[in-house]
Order: sequence, then structure tokens, then C-alpha cells
Amino acid sequence: MRPELPVDSWQATRETLHLWTQIVGKIRMALTPPVNHWWHVTLYLSARGLGTGPIPVPAGILDLEFDFVEHELVVRTSDGGRRTVPFAGQSVASFYEATLGALGELGVEVRIHPVPNEVEVAIPFAEDTGHCTYVPEQAQAFWRQLIDAEQQLQRFRSGFVGKVSPVHYFWGAMDLAVTRFSGRTAPQHPGGAPNCPDSVMHEGYSHELSSAGFWPGGGAEGAYYSYAYPAPEGYADAPVPEGAYFSAELGEFLLPYEVVRRSADPEALVQAFLHATHSAASELGRWPGELEVTR
Repeated sequence: MRPELPVDSWQATRETLHLWTQIVGKIRMALTPPVNHWWHVTLYLSARGLGTGPIPVPAGILDLEFDFVEHELVVRTSDGGRRTVPFAGQSVASFYEATLGALGELGVEVRIHPVPNEVEVAIPFAEDTGHCTYVPEQAQAFWRQLIDAEQQLQRFRSGFVGKVSPVHYFWGAMDLAVTRFSGRTAPQHPGGAPNCPDSVMHEGYSHELSSAGFWPGGGAEGAYYSYAYPAPEGYADAPVPEGAYFSAELGEFLLPYEVVRRSADPEALVQAFLHATHSAASELGRWPGELEVTR
């Protein structure tokens, strides 16, 4: 059963959770060797929520996981150490303090840039007591949306034999994404994301790509999206399944989640959207052949 989660019904929880994931994502970024396109900073879906996966530390392995079943952050080390930070009653400031405190108790030292990125108003984490709402049912419904998207994006990812990213969660924009690459370099991205150095976009978009994913925006209940960089001529006019459309404002195709949820065949609709938009990028952009296979 796909959850019904109107975007405007959970704004306060969404904003708080967004900033919490930025804190944990920055911890992963600070401790993990860099990988192209910032793939070393992302989070991943798990059977309990969202996690960092293994992070190398001097004593072995560290991981952090947002547990949306018990509603707590779980911090673990490979030597058996474990700490938890409950979500209830936490502001961004208290969550930041408690998370760094848990790491310190486990012998992990880390320094992060303690200010959020890709948000219009960037309040330092240690000072943000205003974002303090966490409704468990809302966070869990969002996670269920991400599980649905994970299954769809993994299926789509499997049909590409060229360079392709993992299916992963970018905490800057709060989206689950997968990206295919043509193998060619791209013009330098102009940047312009709020409270984010242009160099971040330069690295992320250094090569020609077609990217798709899901985010809690773009529709009444969130949306699947797809875009190309650079977008080839005619891309915005490419045919897409009924219910999907090109947003000139965002520069990408959107398929609202509520359209998917009400569809007679949601899986087929999402796959048709993903393949149609990628085909527009690859065919109009004249990508090298033999990168896509049928599975």
C-alpha cells in the first residue's frame, strides 16, 4: 500500500528531518574518502530507515542509521559500541549536540561544517532550536515512499551497463536519486544552489548525465523527477506518459506521486516515465550506443 502523505501536511517534520539528515550526512562526508560526484556523502535506504553504510574510522567501521521503526538515531562501531539518540523532543540544536556526544563516547572524533546547505535560511545547527517537530507517522510514511522509489529506481538502474550511480539519498535536496552517464564531459555547471559553494555543482555535474529520482516536492504528495545535464535541444518537448509533464520552472520532468498512487499499474507507469525521459536525453543528446540493455 503506497502511503498518502500530502506535502503541506508535514512541513514542520520534513524541515526538521531534513536538517537532521544533513548533520549525519556531513559526518559521513568528513570521515569518508572522496568519490566522484559526491557519492561519498549520501545516505542509503535500509530495512529500518536511512543509513550511512560503513564509514572508515581508526578503530574499524562506524555507521549511523535513522531508525524509523523505533524512531531513534543508532550509532554503531565495529568494536561493539552502540549509542542511540531518540527523535522525540529534539530540536536541530539538541540533535546535533547529542549526535556528536554519542560519537565522542564511542571514541570517534569528527569536525563538520556546522551549517546546512541548499536551504534559503542557513541557521547553524548548534543555534537552531526552532526546527523541533517530529511526528513519527509522518516520517515513517516518507520512508515508505522512499522504499517504493528505491524499488523502482533499482529496477531502472539494472538496465544500464555504462557508468551509473548507486541509488542513494542526497541530504542537500532531500531526494533519492540514480544517475546515468554518457561517458562524455559536460560544460561547467553555473552553480547557484542556495548556501552551497558553486564548486559542489561543478563536481556533481562534471560529466554529461541523465538523472532521475523522487523528492517530497513537485506534486501534492511529492514527485518522481527526471532531468538531463546538459539538456539537449528538444528535450522539454519529448513525449512522456499521461500525468507526467515538463516543468519549465524546475527544468525537469515531473510525475506526481499522487498520479502514481492512483494508477491502475503504478510500477509500469513509473518505469515508462523513467525510460521515456532517459531516452529523450540519450537519443536527442546522441549518447554512445549499447549502454542500455533489457532485463
